[in-house]
Amino acid sequence: MRIVVTGAAGFVGHALVQQLLIHGLAGQPVDQLLLMDLAFAQPPSDARVTHFAGSIADPALRAQAFADPVDVVFHLASCPGGLAEKNYALGRSINLDATLGLLEDLRAQPRPPRFVFASSVAVYGANLPAVVDEATQPAPALSYGTHKLMGEALVADATRLGWVQGCSLRVPGVVARPGEGAGLLSAFMSQLFWRLRAGQSITVPVSAPGQAWWISVSACVDNLLHAACIDPARLDARRVYQMPALHLAVAEVVDALAARFGADRRGLVHYAPDAQIERLFAAYPPLHTPLAQALGFAHDGSVDMLVEHSLET
Repeated sequence: MRIVVTGAAGFVGHALVQQLLIHGLAGQPVDQLLLMDLAFAQPPSDARVTHFAGSIADPALRAQAFADPVDVVFHLASCPGGLAEKNYALGRSINLDATLGLLEDLRAQPRPPRFVFASSVAVYGANLPAVVDEATQPAPALSYGTHKLMGEALVADATRLGWVQGCSLRVPGVVARPGEGAGLLSAFMSQLFWRLRAGQSITVPVSAPGQAWWISVSACVDNLLHAACIDPARLDARRVYQMPALHLAVAEVVDALAARFGADRRGLVHYAPDAQIERLFAAYPPLHTPLAQALGFAHDGSVDMLVEHSLET
């Protein structure tokens, strides 16, 4: 089995690659894993892995990766929302043009590979209804969300044309990303886990009752893998599903971390709400995903399991 992963050096990409190397896909071992990203910190440590360093917007780089037929493509690479808003041309080239380029490249394959596209909850925009469910209409507020929504349509169309067997998953906030978050406005969601585990204080830019959608990186990866294995006949024509997530207040996550590491952890958290960040990352309504869950997609199950799964990274 030959598998391509774009954005392979990122937080979710790295976890996905490790799962594929250890467990394979659908009970089958991976023969070749072709990883694409701007750069890689270290050379491959597994003979099955080949690195393709450079922009996925580069047709020549993609041609190298697809020189031989592939069975599965996990398309995770993206230009983050803030950067895409500052640099429209860059955001479009990565988030939209490269997605179309990948799909068009796959026309030449002898059989349509499985194509899993990591879309985003950014497609819903900023003015969310009282409840978000699988009938909620997207209304993206940023170019990033607009391009992700367009990418979903491209995947569905490429599936209709027989180029790929596609599935798009709208990914929520994934924790717990190591480090300081490289300037991500949502970095506090992951930093909570690592700072409180280490007994360090943290100031979060949202209020304690602020609610968000949470999923661990391991549960996110499980959903991506499932999307590549599910019977295509079970998917609807849109080929788009909201990845299930837990709807939790920040205080609930803090309480779960305090239960694991000590009650004193609550006193290490200081709340300094920023109106913009609160609106973007801590004002989420309940999320209902019965169709996705009926297909086998799942969240972590509970806040305690979210903590356990997130700290496994």
